[in-house]
Amino acid sequence: MSMALLETKNLGISFGGLKAVSDFNLTIEKGQLYGLIGPNGAGKTTIFNLLTGVYKPTEGMAELDGEVITGKSPVEICKHGVARTFQNIRLFKDLTVLDNVKVGLHNNYKYSLLDGIFRTPKYFKTEKAMNEKALELLKVFDLDNEAQFLAANLPYGKQRKLEIARALATEPKLLLLDEPAAGMNPNETQELMDNIRFIRDEFDMTILLIEHDMRLVSGICEEVTVLNFGQVLAQGETAQVLNDPAVIKAYIGE
Repeated sequence: MSMALLETKNLGISFGGLKAVSDFNLTIEKGQLYGLIGPNGAGKTTIFNLLTGVYKPTEGMAELDGEVITGKSPVEICKHGVARTFQNIRLFKDLTVLDNVKVGLHNNYKYSLLDGIFRTPKYFKTEKAMNEKALELLKVFDLDNEAQFLAANLPYGKQRKLEIARALATEPKLLLLDEPAAGMNPNETQELMDNIRFIRDEFDMTILLIEHDMRLVSGICEEVTVLNFGQVLAQGETAQVLNDPAVIKAYIGE
């Protein structure tokens, strides 16, 4: 029997008198590849910000694996198992590709400040393990040969992949991808689709993604929720939802 990994109940937020999102109800099963779509300004990234603690909801709640995460800080939510990428790439541009991924390993690899200062055996052992784990993740995205490059020097498509690798380094239960195909050409998008499927299967990952590329959405998402003006317009099996006249109207007008 499948079990919900993420569940939101009447989740919403108001900024002043404006309701940005209201009555958002969503259930995502473990191992699902789920899409969150809708026109620009529909409230999709706001949902991600609510789920990751960037915003505190003014109504409703969210549960991850049966535990309420509403009201927790972004750090606590990350430790509980939610990782994300951003619509506008947010890498540490002046760090190497390898170090960007190592930043994401903080949930599971630790040594004290004194270990770092005095370069103790524990420091070297932990750093070696972190390097190996980071390289493993980079290999998934064919980025291991660029491990020592500065992140800023990677082409755009590879920067997107690096951001996903860094998110995976936190060992999440739920991976949130905010427009991962934005700015990619068709070949890069196809490769990304293959990567996302691989991540889901190989890492036993549950993935929720925001995307405007309907070829990607219809190609990999099993179910989708459509947002419009901060409210759920349609929800269900992908092909059925994408053919809903109300959804087509929201995207392209009358």
